[in-house]
Amino acid sequence: MSKRKQHSLEFKAKVAKEALKGEEPISELASRFGLHPTMIHQWKRALLEGASGVI
Repeated sequence: MSKRKQHSLEFKAKVAKEALKGEEPISELASRFGLHPTMIHQWKRALLEGASGVI
């Protein structure tokens, strides 16, 4: 059994920001970055929740 891939915070933020832009569907982002769409939705939600603490 293989280990899960670990992504850096910078990579997660980059993908989440791309998702927030809304220029591409999540499915296309998932294909481009080699991720499952659910991961992108989770990272996007985490970015938005974290941003609410800054404002």
